[in-house]
Amino acid sequence: MASQEYSPVAAAVGMDENFLSLDDILMSQEKLTSRVETVFPRLGFLEKNSEETDISVGTKMEIPLWLVKGLHDGKRRIVSVELPKIYREGWRTVFSADPNVVDLQKLGPYYYSLGLQMLHFDSPENLEIAQTLLQTYVGRFRRIMDSSQNAYNEDVSALVEKLDVLERSLFGAGQAGLNGFQCWEKGHASRITASSLVKNYRKRKFADLEV
Repeated sequence: MASQEYSPVAAAVGMDENFLSLDDILMSQEKLTSRVETVFPRLGFLEKNSEETDISVGTKMEIPLWLVKGLHDGKRRIVSVELPKIYREGWRTVFSADPNVVDLQKLGPYYYSLGLQMLHFDSPENLEIAQTLLQTYVGRFRRIMDSSQNAYNEDVSALVEKLDVLERSLFGAGQAGLNGFQCWEKGHASRITASSLVKNYRKRKFADLEV
């Protein structure tokens, strides 16, 4: 059986994840500081430094996003979520001043997608978080796209290193668009080639003739 080429699946845009996307799967593994709001009987062994049988109310734990969403969903909130520092007021002030100076890859490679996921947890700061995400994206968009169009003429590696996963995808799309335009200018885009279906048909036809 012939091997098939893997085609990456784009991450979802919004509060819902696409679990066919590797980026969304990795993002869902991000750990959030959570506070236990009800006793977890016979699960004390999950706490490394605890000798207690149960996990008591008020215990803080690092729990992956996919599990936190399940424990926080519904009327019974089994855990409460602590807002990561990058989405708190102090960092929101930095982003509002000049979002281009922030190294998102260092602070959180899934800044936008994880920020949208934080809106699930009914924080009183949700509106400010959503506004900051949008303003940061708009504020960094032009520089990213300009750099993607000038990647052949100047060194943009320092910029790319500071981009989060979504922004790197945007940068790649800008470069792909530039490559396509240059091919069109050189006339390469007008070349007609046989499709794989036609090529396979010809191979089968030749094989029949040889028989």
